Amino acid sequence: MGTAKPPLIGPEQAALLARPISANVATRDATHRPHLTRAVGFRLSADLRRVTVFLSASTSGSVLDDLRANRQIAVVFSEPATHRTVQLKGGDAVIAPAGPDDALHLRAYREAFGAAIGELGYPAQVAQTILEVADADLLVVHFTPQAGFDQTPGPRAGQALATGAR
Repeated sequence: MGTAKPPLIGPEQAALLARPISANVATRDATHRPHLTRAVGFRLSADLRRVTVFLSASTSGSVLDDLRANRQIAVVFSEPATHRTVQLKGGDAVIAPAGPDDALHLRAYREAFGAAIGELGYPAQVAQTILEVADADLLVVHFTPQAGFDQTPGPRAGQALATGAR
């Protein structure tokens, strides 16, 4: 029996995704028209093989329609202080209701993100405003990263991540 392929996300990307960073979700429809929404939070599975993004159903209609139609997703994660950015793409996105612990996870994420942008001079209320979502409006999208790219501005921008990249 062969050894399982290592996850696309390596230690360097996992460390970035453990911080309070910004996440935006992109999709496309059947005519390749793009749609974009801000994720109100995210989570990386312990084995680094699955990503969950949290979306507001009321502000993500076109993105959710695209995901239901083709399951294709791209998520850009960016650290406001450094502009370190990684893009992850998947083709198996599944929309699900939020679970009982998700609201607590998002509250902690929102507070940490507020503190992070506070260091840049933005009031914590900015994080509250852009990341607030009612529990009844919260959906999750799970996907397996199948491709990833370093999108940090500079000479490596656009470079594909190697499986298990550092």
